[in-house]
Amino acid sequence: MTKALRCAPTDFEESDRVPSDRLPVRRPVRLPSAADHTEPVLDVVVPVFNEETDLEPSVRRLHAHLRETFPYPFRITVADNASTDATPRIAARLAAELPEATWIRLDEKGRGRALRTAWSGSKAPVLAYLDVDLSTELNALLPLVAPLISGHSDIAIGTRLARGSRVTRGPRREIISRCYNALLRSTLAVGFSDAQCGFKAVRRDVAERLLPLVEDSGWFFDTELLVIAERAGLRIHEVPVDWVDDPDSRVDLVSTAVADLRGIARIGRALARGTLPTARLGRVSESAPPASPTAQLLRFCAVGVLSTIGYVLLYTALRPMTGPQAANVWALLVCAVANTAANRRLTFGLRGRGGVLRHQAKGLAVLGLGLALTSGSLAALHHWTRAPGRSTEIVVLVAANLAATVLRFLLMRTWVFTDAAARGDGAEGGPR
Repeated sequence: MTKALRCAPTDFEESDRVPSDRLPVRRPVRLPSAADHTEPVLDVVVPVFNEETDLEPSVRRLHAHLRETFPYPFRITVADNASTDATPRIAARLAAELPEATWIRLDEKGRGRALRTAWSGSKAPVLAYLDVDLSTELNALLPLVAPLISGHSDIAIGTRLARGSRVTRGPRREIISRCYNALLRSTLAVGFSDAQCGFKAVRRDVAERLLPLVEDSGWFFDTELLVIAERAGLRIHEVPVDWVDDPDSRVDLVSTAVADLRGIARIGRALARGTLPTARLGRVSESAPPASPTAQLLRFCAVGVLSTIGYVLLYTALRPMTGPQAANVWALLVCAVANTAANRRLTFGLRGRGGVLRHQAKGLAVLGLGLALTSGSLAALHHWTRAPGRSTEIVVLVAANLAATVLRFLLMRTWVFTDAAARGDGAEGGPR
């Protein structure tokens, strides 16, 4: 069991807290920090394990930089991951000598465990962390946290892989980093560019919602937190950084890679099953459509009209090449995917990537209803009329599609998009 000892704690006064009756339901607080805040606005966590050589010069350099450049009160928290060398003594001395420094001691290793413990115990509105080797140039720290202090973004990450970044490291680590992030994009369809850069920040109100959902306590902690946040529609701000590789890095690349692959597989299974509980984390868009059945029906009908026009055009174009039944199937399939995506966003107000595959799979199941009605109508028409005209076919197909519309709407409201119906707020989260 992990125990943490916090030295020189500093807490918010009750008067600094936002009254609970003013907090919105199921979304992060979007308030910027006051300019005259007297308590720490930023808590920078430095996780360490047996870093007796680098700890003191790095913390003193970080402290001097924040003193000179950061316009708000701050705190530096050294999170000791069960070090067996002189690291605890150095951390305790720094906490005693530097008024803005504190430290915690954990009995178990794990960067994710250290960050979870430090962030969970902090009252600062913005929480950050950086690697003790200070590979990332500290001039990027203020641009990293500024969007979080202002309330513009929810999470901020340093990226070594974006345009504008300046990176100095060996080819081996460069290849491994790029391959890992390419793997994330291809398997989990992430939008952020660099999951592993040890230079990140998060708003405390967002962290309070995210941390209980993150299972990993090691190096995959960062990736899991970002994937959950992105799937929930939270806004992730990226800062290109200047980064110089530490040749004395203690990271075991093989074991870390294996753990990361296991983490990707675990998150991938959760996403495929729709069991990643991201709905309550999403930012609520001010323009989210109302959840009343009447408003949803009107939006559904508008999407349906456009889908029907697209269906007719596709059917007309494909029929000479494929015949009536095949043209019907392909036109329905294409329009069903587009229809589900449009209704997901416009009719039921769901944003972000969370649940997209599940919604599309259910939408294709609903497609079976339209396929049965339209194919059955075509078969009946050709049974009773040996050579129906093209216009007659289209009229029959449109009528069959209209008959399926009411049932399709009911299924979408009660089965496909139960996320929105269960919440009753009509929105899963705002756009990134």
